[in-house]
Amino acid sequence: MEFEFIADRPVLDFLPTLAERGHADVEQLTTPTDFADWAVQAGIVEQAPDVNDAGLRHVKAVREAMFRLVQALIEGTDAATADRDLVNEAAAGPLPTLRLDVDGVHRNGGLNAVLTVLARDCLELHASDDRLALRWCADEHCTRAFVDRSRAARRRWCGMRGCGDRAKAAAYRQRRRTAAQ
Repeated sequence: MEFEFIADRPVLDFLPTLAERGHADVEQLTTPTDFADWAVQAGIVEQAPDVNDAGLRHVKAVREAMFRLVQALIEGTDAATADRDLVNEAAAGPLPTLRLDVDGVHRNGGLNAVLTVLARDCLELHASDDRLALRWCADEHCTRAFVDRSRAARRRWCGMRGCGDRAKAAAYRQRRRTAAQ
C-alpha cells in the first residue's frame, strides 16, 4: 500500500492511517506489514521493522492516544491522563540508530524506535509554534489535522490534492448549476 505524506510532521502523517474517523473509519493498518511499510515510506527507518499482531495492536493504541492529544490541542481541552502516559512512555523509548556509510546516512530501528520518533514528534508539536496553527481539514469526511502555514492563515484543507480538489470541483459544479437556472 502507498501511504500519503503531506503534513510535514511525522505524527500528523501517521494519524490518518485511520481515515474518515466517525464516518467510514478506513483502517489502513490492517496487517503488521502495513505499519512496517508505513515506517519505511515515512523515512523513519530504511528497513521494515519486525511487527507482529500484538505490536500492531500497540501501534494502534499509541496512534489513538496521539490522535486524542492532538484533538485536545486543537480544541483547547485537557488531554486524558492515560493518553499522556501512553505517549510519554512511547517517547521515552530508543531512537533509530544512524550510521554514516560511503553511500550516505542509514536509519535503522525496530517497532519501538519508530513509535519513539512519532511520540516525540507529538510531544514536540505541543511545545512548538505549530500548535497555534493546527487545524482540522474542512472536508466533512476527512479527519486530518494539519499545520496552516499559509500567509493569511486561512487554509481550509489538509491538501489540495484530494480534499481541496474535491471541494473546488463541487463549488464549480454548484456555480454552473446556479448559472444554468
